[in-house]
Amino acid sequence: MANDQGVLSGRLPGISLSKSGFTQAESLVERLGASSFDEILVSPMERCSQTISPWLQSKYSKGVGEYRLEDNLNEVDYGLWSGRKLSKLSKDPLWKVIQSTPSKVQFPEGERIKTAQKRALTSIHEAHAKKKSGSYLFVSHGDIIKSAVAALIGLPLDSFQNLIVNPASLTVIDFDGNSGRLLSYNDTHSCIAPLLATKKVGKALIGGGSGVLKGRKR
Repeated sequence: MANDQGVLSGRLPGISLSKSGFTQAESLVERLGASSFDEILVSPMERCSQTISPWLQSKYSKGVGEYRLEDNLNEVDYGLWSGRKLSKLSKDPLWKVIQSTPSKVQFPEGERIKTAQKRALTSIHEAHAKKKSGSYLFVSHGDIIKSAVAALIGLPLDSFQNLIVNPASLTVIDFDGNSGRLLSYNDTHSCIAPLLATKKVGKALIGGGSGVLKGRKR
């Protein structure tokens, strides 16, 4: 995650949301609205807790089951890249590999992107195993979200840089334990509560698709 100063914060301690970040977090109050979640899983980085905090303290959060910090949703360990300016990092030869074939990348003294994707997916699959028809909110970081979304909708990891994840954006996926259907992506304006309350999509889709499929989670 790069802050307003263009720095790759990574897992550095004491990194809070910027002024604009707090404003974006406040916007989640109305955009999450009266959504109900069986569980909310949050990266242990402080800025993620700060992001969801306004909604949790609002009148809308009554339909929340469990809230917990989830290590598997932690930011990518960027190793020696952490805390450095993106403008400088973009000149490193590794930068081109990250853009073209991220599946091959391991950050210097840090983590492989593929490993980060795997642990995020572990968190999602474990949640699904608890309640297959449940609704879960995962609060994480850009590269973690992009890599997980790519896997859930059938994109190879080497295509995950084609995805954009804006701060405090909301993505909704209908997931059956094997594959996911993208219902909303990188939304920074709409309220998703009505979307979560609608009937789930049918299994046999052509054209617009219709019908109800039991046993899927979002």
